[in-house]
Amino acid sequence: MSDLIDDLVGIAAGSPLDALRAKRPVARSDAQATYDGLITAPADLARATAAERAALGYWVAALSRADGLAGHYRSLLDAADPEVRAAIDAALPGALTTGPYGSYPEGPLSVEDEDGLHWIAAAALRDAVGERLAAALEHAHMLTYRPRDASPDALQLLLDAGWSTDGVVTLSQLVAFTHFQLRVVAGLTVLKEAI
Repeated sequence: MSDLIDDLVGIAAGSPLDALRAKRPVARSDAQATYDGLITAPADLARATAAERAALGYWVAALSRADGLAGHYRSLLDAADPEVRAAIDAALPGALTTGPYGSYPEGPLSVEDEDGLHWIAAAALRDAVGERLAAALEHAHMLTYRPRDASPDALQLLLDAGWSTDGVVTLSQLVAFTHFQLRVVAGLTVLKEAI
């Protein structure tokens, strides 16, 4: 059974890596079912449109420099809304940085605090994608590079931009799932080269 992860890694049917993945069939099928539920056949587009879902997947994968996964989501976004894709392409160079960084609450972990880019969508991007998606891109940037700065105030910014509570949950699921995908793809790519 092939899935998106197999396709991105280039896992051929019957290969040693295919046999390894076949030992965890539920993990394989659940990853694909989650992708299908969040991206290809979302039950409720009111929470996040198809273009918003593709945009968030593309943004997170591109910020993480996961080229294969970013290319996949970029294609989905280009099919859904090429103008949004172009606007995100233009914004990406100014958003790329390294991480993680941010601030912990006062305490023993505070010695690990590190300052870094607090990316804010430029006016041109806001005009192209709208306030709602711009806020989601800012939030996804925060979760990607400075997750320790996540807070109720950060969630309130999404609500203020027009996201519903259910929409914020969907957005958070999309960001988390894209990070999951890129880590699985990266790990399997290393294994593919090793076996």
